[in-house]
Amino acid sequence: MKDLVSIITPCYNSAEFIEETIQSVLNQTYSNWEWLITDDLSKDNTVEMIRKYNDPRIKLQVLEKNGGAGNARNNSLERAQGRYIAFLDSDDFWYPEYLETMTDYMQEHNAELVYCNYSRCDENLQPILKDFMADTIVTFSNLLKTCRLAPVSTMYDTRRVGKFLFPVKSKREDHVMWLNLLKVIPEGMPINKTMAKYRMRENSVSRKKKNIIKDQYLVYKDFMGFSTVKSLYYTANWALNGFMKYSKIFN
Repeated sequence: MKDLVSIITPCYNSAEFIEETIQSVLNQTYSNWEWLITDDLSKDNTVEMIRKYNDPRIKLQVLEKNGGAGNARNNSLERAQGRYIAFLDSDDFWYPEYLETMTDYMQEHNAELVYCNYSRCDENLQPILKDFMADTIVTFSNLLKTCRLAPVSTMYDTRRVGKFLFPVKSKREDHVMWLNLLKVIPEGMPINKTMAKYRMRENSVSRKKKNIIKDQYLVYKDFMGFSTVKSLYYTANWALNGFMKYSKIFN
């Protein structure tokens, strides 16, 4: 029997998009998965929409207090039983072959972490930038300068490395978690195939443009323990790479 995949999803006020996300999981060609959704005390009808789906693999937990995406992901991770950990935010989308292709590659290549291409889309899942390409072996060193790993397109093997939680006090919790993971895993392997869609919602784009530089600096200063000069160096590299990656949005 194929190994269990645990899908980790935080959700908050996701009623507008959650049904498309759910359908993309139900359409997977790989069927041995559990989906651990942690609702961060949504104020809309997200929870009711999820509960409409009578599939025992979908395991919803509603928090009593809003704690942010990192805390919600950690709640799901703590409940996860699968060998493989996959991440899917409540407004994103997988192609049907995503889980099967990712797990097959990991087994065939003895990989501990893999990532794939993904489409960068508007709220209607229509591409607004060229696909982000998985064309580089990822290491701790090169991940310091630019974060090539996105939750929607990355999977790792807990049998090899255990589980890695997200720091709840960082607004760049994804990047911190990937860096901690790559302190243990020598490299993450690319699959140059587009198998996911990432929604670039207006509110998140605005936040990236205006507020994220300080948050990124703290990734290096507070969470990696780097000196001020070293932290500024990596923040500058990250900012330059980020501008090249998303510049068309900010024109």
